[in-house]
Amino acid sequence: MLNPEHKLIPFETSPLPLGPWLVFAPHADDETYGMAGSLLKAHAEGIQTHLVVLTDGALGGSAESLVDVRNKEVLQAAKILGISSVDSWQQPDRGLAVSAALVERVCQKISELGVASIFFPGPLELHPDHRNTALLVWSAVQKLGNAAARTNAYSYEIGVQNPVNLFIDITAQRPRKEQAMTVYGSQNEENNYEELVLSLDKGRTFTLDSQVSHAEGFYHYSREQLQLSLQQVTHNIIDLYF
Repeated sequence: MLNPEHKLIPFETSPLPLGPWLVFAPHADDETYGMAGSLLKAHAEGIQTHLVVLTDGALGGSAESLVDVRNKEVLQAAKILGISSVDSWQQPDRGLAVSAALVERVCQKISELGVASIFFPGPLELHPDHRNTALLVWSAVQKLGNAAARTNAYSYEIGVQNPVNLFIDITAQRPRKEQAMTVYGSQNEENNYEELVLSLDKGRTFTLDSQVSHAEGFYHYSREQLQLSLQQVTHNIIDLYF
């Protein structure tokens, strides 16, 4: 017998994860496309949120002075989303790699802010910087060990569906998410990202109440899963389908 649907995907939305939050975004825009609705909801509920943008985004378009443009865009988006702090680590776009130095830097940021929940891209994202961001944060959480025992780890979706076990209802936040996405003019002129993102959010309501018009999907990793490699955990999740 194959597992029924409820073993693979939630049939209801959940409350927001505990705050404060720390979001790791591979590029300036991923935090907005991926989880702007949840960030807006967190701000409205008094949850403090922080953002680290890992790369300089230099290869993400043809605009003149693109790195500066994207830095300005993320600060404008962060203001709309109510994000308390933004760090840009300026790693090379499409050159992000897992290194001991960068893992240590992630550890320091998590410890410095004392956050309750951290967010990183899902393991099935297509862009290699997205997947390397997930591997970096995963390695940092494992390195912190007991020091991060009270920190919850979540992956979020950016461009494609990933494993999810938690949905946040962003029906009320959708118009403001659309407003935040328009800030990224340097990216939206490269593709119809805004339409694609809203389609992903709409598609995530398939198993939810009809009153939920849009939802953002996350995967909340257990303590047991965090002891394994991200590759093994991802394989284990996919094996549930068979």
